[in-house]
Amino acid sequence: MKSLNSVYIDLAVGLVIAFLLFSLLVSGINEGLVRLLGIRGKFLWAYLRDTLDGPRGKGSWLPGTVAEVFARLPFSKDARPVFSPLPAPVESTATTWSGRLYERLREIDHRKDGRTSIASIPPARFGVAIMEIVTGEGGVTSLLEKLKADGSPLYGPLKGVWDAAHGDLDAFRKGVEEWFDGEMRRLTMLYRRYVKWVIAALGLAITLLFSMDSLEYGRAILTDNAVRAQVASMADGGTSALAGLREKCPEHPTDPYACITEVLSAPAFVKIVGNAPVSVNIPDGGSPRWSWNGGEWLRRLGSPGHWPGFLVTFVAVLFGGPFWWDIFRRLTGIRARAGETDK
Repeated sequence: MKSLNSVYIDLAVGLVIAFLLFSLLVSGINEGLVRLLGIRGKFLWAYLRDTLDGPRGKGSWLPGTVAEVFARLPFSKDARPVFSPLPAPVESTATTWSGRLYERLREIDHRKDGRTSIASIPPARFGVAIMEIVTGEGGVTSLLEKLKADGSPLYGPLKGVWDAAHGDLDAFRKGVEEWFDGEMRRLTMLYRRYVKWVIAALGLAITLLFSMDSLEYGRAILTDNAVRAQVASMADGGTSALAGLREKCPEHPTDPYACITEVLSAPAFVKIVGNAPVSVNIPDGGSPRWSWNGGEWLRRLGSPGHWPGFLVTFVAVLFGGPFWWDIFRRLTGIRARAGETDK
């Protein structure tokens, strides 16, 4: 019974490790694309342009559909202002309200691909920037009139905050900070919802790229356990395991030890990630050899028998790395041992 429990624990840990590594790979690729393409900054300034200047002629700067998530933010016209190393001018020269805001925020900026790198604005700093714009425009009432004349969507929120402040500038600034903080929370939720679609697309791509069949992988783990049991039987002087090992290695009919070395040097995980179109083999004492595995990879993708395993992998990856790391720690007891060490 104890041996049976060990087999199932090995199976669970093996699957969790695979899901954890694939989830981390998907998250890493997503984060790399976000940084490379400046997605967070584009998302923030798309919102600011919609809020301050109003939607452009073709519609909102922010994506509204799943297709726009993959096309508009990464590849369409960049909503971020052009980077400027100059301090904020005494008198604004910007032609848009988002440009006026950027003028007040340039001191926290640094160069990145010719566009602003600002991807997060603290509410307190936004409130100060609005107060600086208010001073430049001759007061809150004058600013509100200009916002209304320009058709800026910012007019409504600032008008409501100003009415609630009853002419108190300090209360107005705090109200602007609270309003902007709430907007950033809402924007964060919207961003995470869009990121889920990206994670799903990347998860599907990684699953198909490695043709990761979780059900097949589970069977491979159990096979590894069986081989280890056979090896243990041989170590105890048993001979019944030899026939099974010879069946696994017909190229070594008379040398079971060479067979053991070959089988155990290619564990389940190595085999499962070797189903990508390009695989690598590292022989003993030799250089890595890359080989094209496209034919077998296409055969696996076209085999309906692998689809349930692909689906399990895809769904598992969607749970994310933190989820599988927590499961792994619970299975292995890492958290408990760390707690005992801290004591």
